[in-house]
Amino acid sequence: MPVKAKSHPPKRKAAHASVPPPKWPAFHPLVATSDLSLETLLDDQILVIRSLFTSTLCKNYVSFLSSLPLTTTLGTPKKGDAVRVNDRFEVHDPSFADQLWLSTGLKDLVNGTVSTEDTEDQLITPEERRKLWGGEVCGLNPRIRVYRYSKGQFFDRHYDESNIIVLPSNPPVTAKTTWTLLLYLTGPTTGVVGGETIFYPELGPAKKFSGKTSEGTEPITVGLEV
Repeated sequence: MPVKAKSHPPKRKAAHASVPPPKWPAFHPLVATSDLSLETLLDDQILVIRSLFTSTLCKNYVSFLSSLPLTTTLGTPKKGDAVRVNDRFEVHDPSFADQLWLSTGLKDLVNGTVSTEDTEDQLITPEERRKLWGGEVCGLNPRIRVYRYSKGQFFDRHYDESNIIVLPSNPPVTAKTTWTLLLYLTGPTTGVVGGETIFYPELGPAKKFSGKTSEGTEPITVGLEV
């Protein structure tokens, strides 16, 4: 999901160093990168990767995340924020972001490459890649958020803002967030009802959000698949 473009400079986010990173489960087992693909639901706005995590890996993470100190958000938001009632955990963890980017096949999918032991095939041109993602892709935001929804909880309609971040490579890289990555760990096959994400198509190009949905365009609901 692309983040909301703003007329003023993107915000700079400080590192959340007060919360120590947890010991995340290993990314195993995984689906072979050659069996994964990017599916377009709405040009320049919604892309889906089906089965990025195996059902076993999802179960491992659901079990692990239940041990984290999630905090229930207040029902009254700050001025200008959407109403959000859920349980959440947030941590700054560059190592986890890097492992998620490199180990799961995300980097190859985003860059449009298929790597084997001997070759690397380019599926899209560098120009197509920059146009799709809003620039040269350099990794994932190390600001990790875990959301859990119980019956009656929700996150109201909102935009994800673009932020300026620093990736701790050598040397450090200053970057701007352009898309949001959502990973779903539960769904109907695990007994979960509801929890889908609803998208509201925008008027005009995705990079120039108007704040209004296209006339006669129905919202797009992305179901949960695990």
